[in-house]
Amino acid sequence: MYAIVEVKGKQYKVEKGQNILIEYLGEDAKESPEIKTLLLKKDDESVVVGTPYVENVKVNSKIVESLKGDKVVIGKHKRRKDYRRKTGHRHKYHKITIEDIIV
Repeated sequence: MYAIVEVKGKQYKVEKGQNILIEYLGEDAKESPEIKTLLLKKDDESVVVGTPYVENVKVNSKIVESLKGDKVVIGKHKRRKDYRRKTGHRHKYHKITIEDIIV
């Protein structure tokens, strides 16, 4: 069984026991967030597609760790003008484990 879920505007295909990286949920994120925005659920014998979301289905998950992604470096320059700027950032993520898909 798998499901297509939406977390912070992005869609993920999840199965029970799978680890995925999602966008950072904030400092006040719960230890085990529930994902209630399911777009599709597929069993062995049936497929349920939501309009826009599937009702009465939720996904239990658990935050494993918070981490940062790769460094993104932004460099700007204008030739012959002595103008150079170098900035960058590292995006934050949560690594979560899908515990169960409850119908």
